[in-house]
Amino acid sequence: MTLTIPGFDHVRLPGADGVELAAAVGGSGSPIVLLHGFPQTHLMWRHVAERLAGEHTVICPDLRGYGASDKPAATGPEVYSKRTMAADVVALAAALGHERFALVGHDRGALVAFRAGLDHPETLTHLGILDVVPTLDMWNVLRGVPAAVGYHLFLMAQPPGLPETMITNSADTFFGSFLDAWAGGPAALPEPVRSAYLRASAAAVASIVADYRASAGIDVTHDQADQDAGSQLAMPVTVVQQDWGARLGYDAAEVWHAWAPDLDHRLTGAGHFMAEEAPDEITGAIRDLLLR
Repeated sequence: MTLTIPGFDHVRLPGADGVELAAAVGGSGSPIVLLHGFPQTHLMWRHVAERLAGEHTVICPDLRGYGASDKPAATGPEVYSKRTMAADVVALAAALGHERFALVGHDRGALVAFRAGLDHPETLTHLGILDVVPTLDMWNVLRGVPAAVGYHLFLMAQPPGLPETMITNSADTFFGSFLDAWAGGPAALPEPVRSAYLRASAAAVASIVADYRASAGIDVTHDQADQDAGSQLAMPVTVVQQDWGARLGYDAAEVWHAWAPDLDHRLTGAGHFMAEEAPDEITGAIRDLLLR
């Protein structure tokens, strides 16, 4: 049985380069797109999406390479660059009739959302980010023993072959370790949901690794070019994250202010899977963002 967001329609529509994205769509009103993180699918937004659907058209896609979306072979670094994945989201929204929309992303989806904000400022009305810093800054702040929390970033940055083999041979253990370690408590990820994430991730090892590998290469190049050019996010931005700055020794709000002049930076006591652990808090933050 495939788990769904209750009351939402499920569609497949074109993204960039002929890649099709699966998405759950529900509600009515001004559009908002919600992008999931790792190792998850659009299902992570089930609580928040239901809360927002009374006021907005809510679009929850599986990113390319994840869930039920297409998983093209990584024939070049651009295939899973955040620039390409952002173009997917813009194309998907346009296929649904939305030339402008608000965008909120969690984890990997937040990196896609960040890139969309820089590449498509005329398209995004508002930008929400959950529990990341931009890719360029991420590599700069991962230092010392506390950075071991991000070991998977270094593993999946390795050349093709070894990471895919290692992860495939222990997929449930590998992906399950993040679900268990990053959740604030087991209630956030009930067994049917946890199992759905494990099944989806095990079926997408190569594309997930390609997504992460891009963040150790082409995504850094794109971020560096924007930083060198002084590019900033033109729309209102809300960032909600755990206090990673205190753990890793940097000022997270300062990092984000450099990119987002119109910033509301919030710390949460919830775990990494905050949209599932604290849906009222995250829904409230999104509603506040959309009022700006």
